[in-house]
Amino acid sequence: MTVTRTMPQVPVSTAEFSNLRRHDGRPLDRPLTLALAGAGARGTGYASLAAAGDIPVRITAVAEPRRRRRQALADEHRVPVGGLFDDWRELAAGPRLADAVVIAVQDAEHLAAAEAFAARGYDILLEKPMATTVEDIDRIASVAEAAGVTLTVCHVMRYTPYTVRLKQLLDAGRIGTIVSVQHLEPIGYWHFAHSFVRGNWRRTDESSFTLLTKSCHDIDWLSHVVGRPVRAVSSFGSLSHFRPENAPAGATDRCVTCPLAASGSCPYAAQKLYQSGLREGGVKRYFTRIAADELSEEAVVEALTHGPYGRCVYRSDNDVVDHQVVNLEYAGGVTASFTLTAFTPQENRHTKIFGSRGQITGDGSTLDIHDFVTDERTVIDTDNGGASAAEGHGGGDEGLVAAFLRALHEGRPELLLTGVEESRDTHRVVFAAERARLTGEVVRL
Repeated sequence: MTVTRTMPQVPVSTAEFSNLRRHDGRPLDRPLTLALAGAGARGTGYASLAAAGDIPVRITAVAEPRRRRRQALADEHRVPVGGLFDDWRELAAGPRLADAVVIAVQDAEHLAAAEAFAARGYDILLEKPMATTVEDIDRIASVAEAAGVTLTVCHVMRYTPYTVRLKQLLDAGRIGTIVSVQHLEPIGYWHFAHSFVRGNWRRTDESSFTLLTKSCHDIDWLSHVVGRPVRAVSSFGSLSHFRPENAPAGATDRCVTCPLAASGSCPYAAQKLYQSGLREGGVKRYFTRIAADELSEEAVVEALTHGPYGRCVYRSDNDVVDHQVVNLEYAGGVTASFTLTAFTPQENRHTKIFGSRGQITGDGSTLDIHDFVTDERTVIDTDNGGASAAEGHGGGDEGLVAAFLRALHEGRPELLLTGVEESRDTHRVVFAAERARLTGEVVRL
């Protein structure tokens, strides 16, 4: 028997929100108020981090079409009854109910949501990618500037303890001048199967291309690390494996009826991810929460029998690439090579930075420095609290939320590393790289 405990709620009061931020940069003498547009995995995660942080925060509104998820978040954070909405449009259309809003709706809705909330005066934390076209990204930048609101994009990789320490070393000249970079995004075979074969980001026409939806993080991070604008880009990649012609003999349309899943011989069997996540917890439970309505055996079986996450990875309707290489040339001749691939374990990104006086090798947690002058190696543990790539992006989620809340509450905009202008520029590089992949040309920016 499942027992649901409902926290007492109070009606929303218009007077309660009469003293909202006026965007004057002054510190607040009261808790910061926060609204959520979307209570999926990202929105819920940001809400939990906000509530657990050092900055006093009250979550005063949540818009989410799934009633159970909306009510669960409302119960956890004592959201007022009048602050619950089925759709983010209802929240944006009414009186302003918070200082800031987290926009964590589907990618294609980012422009409309950003326009609506900026017009109401909300400061905005916008999930990446900013939008699915260059034109929409430029529009978002324009509306935020015209409304005079703060808009921060969730490029969480800039905010990890690992990145902060790496950037300090590079800016101090520890390996001299950066000459070139190798960077790998190991998406992970079952993460890719979940998100980009069965999930919301599997089709370009329903979401966008993989480099944008998954790895605009990485293109942005490389620009941050190198510290120079991109001048030219080329790219190659394709959907090579998750195709009907690669289905093993005997495979069926769904994993629950497939003999290969039953025998344990298919690495992408849905049971291997979602039922393991239910029973064993860990990182896989994060994905089980997305696939099923609740964490129960019955709900998981129902999801795998009838929902999208139980489909055979070779018989889905996916069309996004499963591997891609992007080559970048920055101002001054610095070069970088970036690889994203589905065919890895679930692990942190790997980076090598080659400088005129040394080399840094990083894995998202430790930095291994080879000094050419002394020929000595130094290994630095950046102490990210044990957060993995899948659990909080190596501490980046926590760092982003803390910076956003502190910047608004204390009037310290310098804490925000991913403002609308920076993110607009790095998104443009992502679109240029996809154009290069599709045309086979070098695209110059």
